[in-house]
Amino acid sequence: MKYEHHFGTDDPAAAVQLYWIPLGAGGVGFVRFNGRVYEVVQARLEHRRRLDLYHTALEVHLEGCRYTIENGWPSPNADIASRGVVAEGPVFSRALMRYRLFRYEVRCWHDGKIPDAHLAVDSPQLLTEDPQQARRVLDCVGSTPTLTWGRDEIGAGEMWNSNSVTAWVLGRSGLPVDTIHPPSHGRVPGWMAGIRAANLSNPTEPDVVGR
Repeated sequence: MKYEHHFGTDDPAAAVQLYWIPLGAGGVGFVRFNGRVYEVVQARLEHRRRLDLYHTALEVHLEGCRYTIENGWPSPNADIASRGVVAEGPVFSRALMRYRLFRYEVRCWHDGKIPDAHLAVDSPQLLTEDPQQARRVLDCVGSTPTLTWGRDEIGAGEMWNSNSVTAWVLGRSGLPVDTIHPPSHGRVPGWMAGIRAANLSNPTEPDVVGR
């Protein structure tokens, strides 16, 4: 999906900002609990200490407009236009995607709000103030691959989730995503899956997905 900008030739101030939001912030109890259980298991398997888990979201400022880019699950209702949905994907199984509970959304929401942004840590992190780069980020969002949330379909070594979408958008737009790191003592599950997908020519091809 391409975003058309009907302004003059002189670009005003621009920015791409990244938010690090603690997983389950804002009282989403089952998300926070499941995240903690997952991290305890992973830490034991990897013989390391437990780290804080983060969910990511982006905010893009360009030509006097502000956009929020985030991944939401489950899809709350059928009015996807009201929250800037540009793509939808399956959760756990493509066969279940017809049910809203098993469908996630990729949003690029003009004047939208990032849930629990006030609880974000070391945020917002400024990634660039280049107007051309900010435009590339917006242009990439609608092309996000809708891989299955909770599965590793591209052999990345970790499952696809909301952080994968953020990493894919940043990597595909040309930002040095490998140099972006979470707050101290934190971890961002799914981040490397997004980078891996961004480096593939077409991560949704049948010979790549579902192996």
